[in-house]
Amino acid sequence: MMHNVSHVSFFFLSGFNYTLNYRVALFSLTLLCYCFIVLVNVALIVTIILDKNMHEPMYSLVCTFCMNGLYGTTCFYPKILWAMLSPVHVISYSGCLIQALVMYSSASSDLSFLAAMSYDRYVAICRPLDYHSIMSKQRVLLLVCFSWLTPVCISAINIILTSRLKLCSQYIDKLFCVNFNIVKLACFPAETIVNSIVSYILIVICLFLFFFIVWSYMYVVNTCVHSLENRAKFMQTCVPHLTSLLIFSVSVLFDIFNMRFGSNLSPTIQNVIAIEYLVIPPIMNPLIYGFKLTKIRSRILSRITFKITFLRKGLY
Repeated sequence: MMHNVSHVSFFFLSGFNYTLNYRVALFSLTLLCYCFIVLVNVALIVTIILDKNMHEPMYSLVCTFCMNGLYGTTCFYPKILWAMLSPVHVISYSGCLIQALVMYSSASSDLSFLAAMSYDRYVAICRPLDYHSIMSKQRVLLLVCFSWLTPVCISAINIILTSRLKLCSQYIDKLFCVNFNIVKLACFPAETIVNSIVSYILIVICLFLFFFIVWSYMYVVNTCVHSLENRAKFMQTCVPHLTSLLIFSVSVLFDIFNMRFGSNLSPTIQNVIAIEYLVIPPIMNPLIYGFKLTKIRSRILSRITFKITFLRKGLY
């Protein structure tokens, strides 16, 4: 018989119980990882903002894409670093809901931004004469707002619905809060039907965005086959987007697999799979765009060269 613990004020993150023996090493590695994520993302964002030559739709979308990566990771890393130093691994009820909101909205926004970037590349390659009229500043601002606000609003509705549930446990078997894990603690599964409906709506939207991306690049590839110039443009500007899409897709599939079938895996593997989405994409995305997009790469390298030269002159 379940005991009703509907007035939950905090949760125990029991996923930490498996990593206590390696606390110092994991804390150092996690801190290093977070610092590197902040460094590479901020470097790319600042480079795009400060360089007026990159105030173009494609670079603006890349900039907001990396901002969204920081938005998602900032809700995870400071909390997990603090938890690693604490003897009891807890999170407040409200803090857990906020973290779940940020996790869901950040992941959904990533796909929205990838869809916006695929549309930008479709217009640039398939309709180059209309590019500047279609991808105006107002249209780009609209795409950015839609890409971020829509997932946030849908995720917020889901979290509000979750907050009304009566919970029968305070233990989340994970390193961080995810709405799926909170809903599983509900005393009465029948009350979670509305949550499931909203979640399915979000899944349908994400599937639509994914197929829209595929549709866009089918047209882009078809156009590039007949033009050497377009093929060069595709390799230069579309490959980074497709690489980010591949990383995103693999990370999400691993996370879904872990949520649905992770009970058959060891706790350590479950934890590794759970956090890979918060490690690999935030690191790889700015590196991919920084190295592959010529303007960003040349600008960053020129800044590094200038600083090295300045330091050498200072020493001598």
